[in-house]
Amino acid sequence: MRNIVLIALFFLVACSDAASHSSQPEAQTEAPVKLKIHVNDTTFTATLEENSSAKAFAEFLAQGDMTLDMLDYGSFEKVADLPRSFPRNDTQIDTEAGDIILYQGNSITIYYDKNSWNFTRLACIDNVNKKRLKEILGKGNVKATFSVE
Repeated sequence: MRNIVLIALFFLVACSDAASHSSQPEAQTEAPVKLKIHVNDTTFTATLEENSSAKAFAEFLAQGDMTLDMLDYGSFEKVADLPRSFPRNDTQIDTEAGDIILYQGNSITIYYDKNSWNFTRLACIDNVNKKRLKEILGKGNVKATFSVE
């Protein structure tokens, strides 16, 4: 009799455990939002940072693409004023080629060389090196279109 009770208890626990697993939806991981930057017939993708600035910027771009005239500054970055301000998460940053930076909450820069300052990193361009980025951005001013995938 004791064996029958143990077997029945085993099946009861096994069935209730299976039922609890099947009723729970599987955890879905969202793909990170990607930034797209189109410059001089080349489109880059960039991985957004995990901060409130990058989130606000992506939400803004979700309303429509943004094209900016970007000025060359210091032979290490392209910079443009943004149409509105975004939240700042400034920290001391050593930039690298491919960094997309929010400066003072109302300017955006694409770095093709190094710099160090208190900035907010918005994103980093995927799979590009300094030499290639310099070739595409060229000397002087460029027109860049920002969007989200």
